Amino acid sequence: MIRARNATRADVPALATALAAAFRDDPVWGFITGGDPDRWEARAAGAFGPETAVKLRYGHTYTTDDRAGAALWAPPGTWRGSVSDALQVAWPMVRLCGAGGARRGVGVLRASERAHPEGDDHWYLAILGTHPDHQGRGVGSALLRPVLERCDLDGSGAYLESSKPENVPFYERHGFCTTGVITPGGAPPLTLMWRDPQPPIGEQGGTS
Repeated sequence: MIRARNATRADVPALATALAAAFRDDPVWGFITGGDPDRWEARAAGAFGPETAVKLRYGHTYTTDDRAGAALWAPPGTWRGSVSDALQVAWPMVRLCGAGGARRGVGVLRASERAHPEGDDHWYLAILGTHPDHQGRGVGSALLRPVLERCDLDGSGAYLESSKPENVPFYERHGFCTTGVITPGGAPPLTLMWRDPQPPIGEQGGTS
């Protein structure tokens, strides 16, 4: 069974590379960046590195021993991030997206923020990605497990936006339900998904 562990700063370069590969064909990222594959190959890892480093500070970024992927979680009360977080990731994202892409990215970000559930009592999955060479082996499920198990124990909800419609069934298998779909500024659809805490297996329905 694949097990997740807390990522460290030493993992950041490898995780940036894995995430850049994972999102290479992502439709929303393609909309933001203009779909230039050469630009993506040259600069995507440089953008995902600072984003991963920012989330590390919150203590809930997970990977596997072979660093095949990463889950970047924001714990309750932190999903908005800080001004310092935004400044750290801004220039690498502009280098990846270009000026026009940066404007499109801000539009997607603002629309996502407006659609975000009210309150600060939930966990937010900012990014989940597995390198294509390792997909289909249970890495993504392993990366979700630590926080989802904690949600179930604490009675906390979890939230995400899926930028690939084909990933929605994967999240549904882990208890997420679609709450809406947005297409900010003509972008491909972002599926909004919420997960209520799940009862232990033995308590999920049935009769006595």
